[in-house]
Amino acid sequence: MSFASFVRKELCSNTTSSVSKLRAECYGMMLFAKKFSAEKITFKTENPYTVNRYINLASNLFVPLIEKTSTLKAKKNNTKLYTVNFIDENDCKRIYEDFGHSEKNISLRINWANIDEEELLPAFLRGVFLSCGSITDPEKSYHLEFCVPYKNLSSDLCRVIEEIPQCSIKANVINRGGVFVTYIKGSEQITDLLTFIGAGNSAMEIMGTKAIKQVRNNVNRKRNSEIANIEKVAAASAKQINAIEKIKKHKGLESLPDDLREIASLRLENPDMSLRALGDSLSPKISRSGVNHRIQRILQIAEDIK
Repeated sequence: MSFASFVRKELCSNTTSSVSKLRAECYGMMLFAKKFSAEKITFKTENPYTVNRYINLASNLFVPLIEKTSTLKAKKNNTKLYTVNFIDENDCKRIYEDFGHSEKNISLRINWANIDEEELLPAFLRGVFLSCGSITDPEKSYHLEFCVPYKNLSSDLCRVIEEIPQCSIKANVINRGGVFVTYIKGSEQITDLLTFIGAGNSAMEIMGTKAIKQVRNNVNRKRNSEIANIEKVAAASAKQINAIEKIKKHKGLESLPDDLREIASLRLENPDMSLRALGDSLSPKISRSGVNHRIQRILQIAEDIK
């Protein structure tokens, strides 16, 4: 099951005995459905939980004559597209007007009278998400969006989201192929919205995934840093050994002062040893900076050899 399906299943499991909340949710589903007018109300979804939720809400609230059809989607194996229509046009007109809409309206907008109480907002937005919302897998990115056919309706949705009490959510709108997409980015904003509309478990899943990703990134960062350090030490050691071999070939290590000859021999015997470890191996011990000073003198002597 995809993460988006997991969210939808959780939203559809929400139960309430409040008729006003059920009505607000149904309004959100119908208003943002494929078609919502006095002549036709069409709802489409690929999710079986969502289509059953919609039919139950519409049947219990308005008792219309319902026609449900399903077709297999060609590009998706074993995925069905469910379509729900009201058979009687009078049912469409009755429901359309019951939600306060009129054929005289120039454009489809949210009728704020249907969500004039703060407690109705979660149910309404839950219906909107079930109708036209989608969310990416948090393993990949943090993105939640609503695909809306009308610009004014999309702007109204932005306003509803941004006015959610005790939340600070910024919604944006883009035009994608003639469809207006209201979207939210950022894990915190998305989890706030999911929690608000009744998908608390899904919100926790996002937070858990984010925590795991942060740990994984920290481990990778540390590992990459360690690898880089090892490569840096190896490159430095190789340079030092080449210099010592050059001196050994052309002048002999006996030509070096005692302190430099000692560190040169120790480096040849221990190519992987750090400067600090080299210093600790000497008697008496010397600091890392002391070893580095001797190494630099050796490198200079090698460089001076023509």
